[in-house]
Amino acid sequence: MKSNSLKKFIYLSIAAAVTTILLKFYAYYITGSMGLFSDALESCVNLIAAVIALVILNISEKPADKGHEFGHSKAEYFSSAIEGGLIMIAAFSIIWASVPKLINPTQLENVGVGLLFSVIASSVNLAVGLILIRNGKKNRSLLLEADGRHLMTDVWTTVGVIIGVALVKLTGWLILDPIIAIFVAVNIVITGFHLINRSANGLMDAAIPVNEIKKITDYLDSLKNNSIEYHSFMSRQAGQRKFISFHLLVPDEWSIKKGHDLAEQVEQTIENMFGDELINVITHLEPKGDPASLNDINIDRCKHDNEVPEQ
Repeated sequence: MKSNSLKKFIYLSIAAAVTTILLKFYAYYITGSMGLFSDALESCVNLIAAVIALVILNISEKPADKGHEFGHSKAEYFSSAIEGGLIMIAAFSIIWASVPKLINPTQLENVGVGLLFSVIASSVNLAVGLILIRNGKKNRSLLLEADGRHLMTDVWTTVGVIIGVALVKLTGWLILDPIIAIFVAVNIVITGFHLINRSANGLMDAAIPVNEIKKITDYLDSLKNNSIEYHSFMSRQAGQRKFISFHLLVPDEWSIKKGHDLAEQVEQTIENMFGDELINVITHLEPKGDPASLNDINIDRCKHDNEVPEQ
């Protein structure tokens, strides 16, 4: 169900990109404005990014298999990384095309009609961007949220371009047009950098948000009243899915079944904290009185079984 829902929003993004490309390139065609050209070029990036997002979404939602036993959810990070790279390419293309206009500014034509088409295009991006961001957060989809935020960046870019082109018309300062285009390009570079940085953090197995970790550890700390302790707590975010693992230390005299029942209860309680989010909780039972229980307190186990790490 979630798969079909997300794909629907990606199709909406593709439709919005095609629509704004037509509107913005027409605005550039009738005005000759480099600012409007830079805005139109960014919409081309939006289209390419949306198509890539659709392909990546199909991969990320594939079920786990023998070659990918933890699923394919990390594929979402590749989408936002590629989108960030495309944004940067578009930005440098804008700068390359704008520099000659700095040297030889050209007169703008049909500015009023061109700006009208840009306003319509911006309105389309605003509506679709808000829909994508809202549903990206709702479904915990980095891919969908990144696409929505890219569209919102496009909206602000268009607003800046519209103001700039209007100033050119009012003041007659033709050199403002390529300067605005270059300013837009710099802003696009910053957006691309943030997308790439966010993807890199995900691919490096970044932990889940601090407030979510605290919610879990507060619950685990409450178990100490029942002589239950824990260590080796680790978490990571992989696209829409969260992975959480830790060791439960139980009294030595407990039976395997009693310990297992506790672990099942703890795992279920943590999963319920996150509602319908995709979350995997993995526990490992250990007897509190056995020194060997401390051998794997960190991600790298101690080299020798008789070594106990310093506390």
